[in-house]
Amino acid sequence: MKVKTAAKVNLALDVTEKLPNGYHNIKSVFQTVGLYDEVTVELTDEGISLTCEVPEEFAAADPIPCDERNIAYKAAKLFLEENGMTSGCNISIKKGIPSQAGMGGGSTDAAAVIYCLSRLTGKSLEHTERLGADVPFFLTGGTAYVEGIGEKITPIADYSDRILVIAKGSQGVSTAEAYRAVDSLEAPVHPEAEKLAENIKVSPDEAYRFFGNLFQQAVQLEEVDSIISIMLNKDALKANMTGSGSAVFGLFETVEQAELCAEKLRKMGFFSAVCKTVKESFTEL
Repeated sequence: MKVKTAAKVNLALDVTEKLPNGYHNIKSVFQTVGLYDEVTVELTDEGISLTCEVPEEFAAADPIPCDERNIAYKAAKLFLEENGMTSGCNISIKKGIPSQAGMGGGSTDAAAVIYCLSRLTGKSLEHTERLGADVPFFLTGGTAYVEGIGEKITPIADYSDRILVIAKGSQGVSTAEAYRAVDSLEAPVHPEAEKLAENIKVSPDEAYRFFGNLFQQAVQLEEVDSIISIMLNKDALKANMTGSGSAVFGLFETVEQAELCAEKLRKMGFFSAVCKTVKESFTEL
């Protein structure tokens, strides 16, 4: 079974507290976007194998482990073990989502493996947050208000078909490093994720006014600031970093504006793509 599996952006992302176990509670609006990895899963008699096709520009920034350390491999292992299955599977991943970008590239691959295995076997996997905080969202997709460590997911009004430019430089941010930076912020300005969720329902065309990301204040990457500046100068309604970094998304009114912005960013050496917000994580191929 082969699927395209979507990336996500955080339209708003706030960190509300650090928990005793080291995790953090968040308030966020998650949105799947039309930037995809391709994941193929084939059932076999035994064992798990994983192959990855990674564009050079992604691999140079952050080598992706293509073995049992990969979250997609872990997802398959957990699925098969918890369902008492002695069979195995071959997993093939073709990356189209940049890594260390805050776009859930690893988590969406894990979710795709779970989705495919569920379809192939008729079985399911509970408590998928064990694999990573973003995994449960990708099994839902669309537009959602997310709380807790990422496991409390409430679908909200549809925000699909909005035009975005996604861009990323060579700098990456590890999630652990980003959370340490958030923990050390003094007098942070908290994004209003709840207001964003409300406005997506009642005033979607103006909702972008409530986009925001606490991590943007914390990590302060020069490339992120440059990309945001270029996007705003090229007619973006709003531009923000997503997740714990370091990709940036800009919202545009027209595809033409978005294409001009993406072209400018590419000329300056950044990864850049035009896409739209989408309703679902998975598209079967």
